[in-house]
Amino acid sequence: MSKTLRSLKGVGEKTEKLFEKLGIITTDDLLRYYPRNYDAYEEPIEIGSLAEGNVSAVRASVVTNVYVSQVRNLQVVTITAADVTGKLSIAWFNAPYLRTTLKKGSVFVFRGRVVKKHGRLQMEHPEIFTPAAYEEILHSLQPVYGLTAGLSNKTIVKLVHQVLDDQTLKMEFLPEELRERYHLADDNFAIQSIHFPSSMQELLTARRRLVFDEFLLFILAVQMLKEKTEEARNAFSMKPVWTTEQVMENLPYTLTKAQLNVWHEIERDLCGHPLMSRLVQGDVGSGKTILAFLAMILTVENGYQAALMVPTEVLANQHYEAFTKLLQDQEISSCRPVLLTGSTTAKEKRRIYEEILSGEANIIIGTHALIQEKVVYKDLGLVITDEQHRFGVKQREALTTRGNPPHVLVMSATPIPRTLAIILYGDLDISIIDELPATRRPIKNCVVGTSYRPKAYSFIEKQVNEGRQAYVICPMVEESEGLDAENVTDYTKKLKNTLPSHISVAALHGKMKPKEKNQIMEAFAKGEIQVLVSTTVVEVGVNVPNATVMMVENAERFGLAQLHQLRGRVGRGEHQSYCIFMQGNDVEETSKRLEILNKSNDGFFIAGEDLKLRGPGDLFGIRQSGLMEFKIGDIYNDADILKAASEAAGEILSLDSELDLPQHHALKEKLGEYMRYDLQNLGL
Repeated sequence: MSKTLRSLKGVGEKTEKLFEKLGIITTDDLLRYYPRNYDAYEEPIEIGSLAEGNVSAVRASVVTNVYVSQVRNLQVVTITAADVTGKLSIAWFNAPYLRTTLKKGSVFVFRGRVVKKHGRLQMEHPEIFTPAAYEEILHSLQPVYGLTAGLSNKTIVKLVHQVLDDQTLKMEFLPEELRERYHLADDNFAIQSIHFPSSMQELLTARRRLVFDEFLLFILAVQMLKEKTEEARNAFSMKPVWTTEQVMENLPYTLTKAQLNVWHEIERDLCGHPLMSRLVQGDVGSGKTILAFLAMILTVENGYQAALMVPTEVLANQHYEAFTKLLQDQEISSCRPVLLTGSTTAKEKRRIYEEILSGEANIIIGTHALIQEKVVYKDLGLVITDEQHRFGVKQREALTTRGNPPHVLVMSATPIPRTLAIILYGDLDISIIDELPATRRPIKNCVVGTSYRPKAYSFIEKQVNEGRQAYVICPMVEESEGLDAENVTDYTKKLKNTLPSHISVAALHGKMKPKEKNQIMEAFAKGEIQVLVSTTVVEVGVNVPNATVMMVENAERFGLAQLHQLRGRVGRGEHQSYCIFMQGNDVEETSKRLEILNKSNDGFFIAGEDLKLRGPGDLFGIRQSGLMEFKIGDIYNDADILKAASEAAGEILSLDSELDLPQHHALKEKLGEYMRYDLQNLGL
């Protein structure tokens, strides 16, 4: 039985608020807040064997007194420790209390990251253990959780222990026969072991079960949605119209063969009997937007309304302007577009709501604001959305006019290999645009080490002086303990100090308020900001044809599919574009993966290669795609589990489509719970 966090010992109002920031409200949420990584406490090694960049443990004696110095606003405590193979300088920051601990002559195990300073190895801010204490945790895996300022890893560990110790065992919801066939651990064991595994094998076993559960529930839910859609009546039957043919003929460019094929599939769906539920997958820049515009024109010409929903206001504005321009250029009078976003004024909103209700406005372009309850449509025949809003039952219901659900078209720029797409989008038919317009110049790529950074900065400066703009992507928003990676906050300060003062540098990340994010995106789109330092929030953001440089720091921390998405932010205009992947480590495997991006600009090829390269060891750190943020599963790393879960779901439903058999009762209950809570997080 789930309880609030306040019911736990040691949780007051302040701690409760910090957990809320991480989306943790109940004890169940806490148990399902899985570790981001694990620290493996290995045998100490000799000082002589230490390598730069690794986290290692050494058993050594303190051979000097403690030396305390002040560097800017940091107090640095340093000692020298030694074993038979050599000496090592060790430093801690803002830890004056260590003076009394680190007595000359005493022996400790120091465990921390090894860096090179002034040509010599140094260990920075290590943990300190007595040899006996280290012995106790040797070979164990300690969980490392994602944190927020003010919340320590220790606090989370302590509370998870508390919940697990007090909890009664939960009833198993997967039928035994299914668990045996797919070699799945018990549910209770999996939850305990994902937080505190006693070995790598135990961790892998626990993780396999939790990933399988997550995929199975997702697939069952998607199949149920599909049935609902198939049963729904199509109240919006359409006929092909000449206007769309004229638009295509008068475009200043010719549609590619792939675009034409997909357009015919969309047209056939809209003019057919069942409701359309189609996914169009096309690489960044393959020309999906024009197909969306054509589908909207076809819908309006048949007397219905069409809505286009995008993730950001800036993108909504850009689509609105592009669509209005298309109507003017082609002299189409039947379409009357309106723009509806969160920052539309209250007065404007009232006018737009009236126009939508009366049918005067028949093309509605906007953000989430399109599905707020105040928006009442007269005859909404088509909704176009992008993958970030996997369109679920709730949204379809919000857009149903007089009990008639609309046709749905989902646009995706995430190139997922078809085998996986069929499972993940089980409720949609799939079209693929697999060729780029001839006018797009290929992007020039390079994969470099951090020593190349000064060169990269002067290249960015040169591009800005020529009137262009640049993106710099960092994996983190702010500094995080235990993670050696660039973060947006500090990086922005660093760039402002490095680049000449006439170059405007700004930061953008997901923790900002939507209004602030919008202002920055708009200023960048207008060219008022020349260099944008950002997290991956720009992945889906905006079309800035003038941006020609994409530099990604710690490229090894991103999945290839995601890096390819980021690269798609440049190369949208007439100028040659460049992508610089900065590799923060020297691992050969990483270089091999990044080399795929260097050689190819084809998203589907990259995704397929990425899938081949991934072994079961690639468990952590690299979220493959911003698409469908599963809590623990990853559609690339866990493709084999995804396929097994899909097979299991198919068998369960063919035997018992309503899950009414006794062996499926617990599963049905779990699925109901999942559909109420988790699907919303996945945008379904």
